[in-house]
Amino acid sequence: MTITGIADEGSPELKEQIRIHKTLGWNTLELRLIGKTNICDIDEAAFDEVYRTLQQEKMGVICLASSIANWARPITSDFQVDVEELKTAIPRMQRLGIRFIRVMSYPNDGMLENEWRSEAIRRMKELARIAADGDVVMVHENCSGWGSMSPENQKILLEEVHSPHLQIVFDTGNPVGEGHRPEETWDFYQTALPFIKHIHIKDCAKNEKGEIEYTYPGEGQSMVRRILKSALDLGYTGAFSIEPHITAQIHLGKSTTGKEAEEVYLEYGRRTNAMLGELAG
Repeated sequence: MTITGIADEGSPELKEQIRIHKTLGWNTLELRLIGKTNICDIDEAAFDEVYRTLQQEKMGVICLASSIANWARPITSDFQVDVEELKTAIPRMQRLGIRFIRVMSYPNDGMLENEWRSEAIRRMKELARIAADGDVVMVHENCSGWGSMSPENQKILLEEVHSPHLQIVFDTGNPVGEGHRPEETWDFYQTALPFIKHIHIKDCAKNEKGEIEYTYPGEGQSMVRRILKSALDLGYTGAFSIEPHITAQIHLGKSTTGKEAEEVYLEYGRRTNAMLGELAG
């Protein structure tokens, strides 16, 4: 069983991310931010340094959490930015020996629903062709974008693109976090099942004011235990990656660093280790 995490939620600095993961007994990272910059956006010299550090520390990488089609890039944004990001990421992925890169599917920006759907699918088809040329797999996260608006949209996106180079990273906390009823989490999971290659562990609940509060795994409304047990029972062999969101919510500009962030990340990781150990027997 591989357990990892989106490491910048523990620290923005790579060497600290590695130290924290080693403390948890983990030997891989899911890379997103190096400092304040996405791993796909740092320059070549900085990436060379990342690569050397990973090699020296004998730390692997499971997935790159890119900005492609994410919450900051609506359907009206310049598509070429995403194309260039993927083309930059592919040789980096090949050098790191990984196949997965996280993507989303473009939030709307004033388009009619049918226009939004058509353009999102068109873009994802083109990106899937580029991924195929590089022999990498984009994993679509059920977060921001047309493909995450409903379980049906999620299914349509994967079926319309119809490529082994577009699959799913299922995030347990995103349905509730994005405003869906807690019970819809299971519907999202069920439609995602044939395509799941990677799982993000996140949990949250609505408080009395109707606001979303992120919790430790198993303490919220995101069916974390039920989903993880189902995945294990069905023979899931991919990685489980924590994304606590308790001290860091990048899409909202919320980020706490230092001792608090590290302690929360470590506690989240310990609880995840224990839960998965228990569920796996």
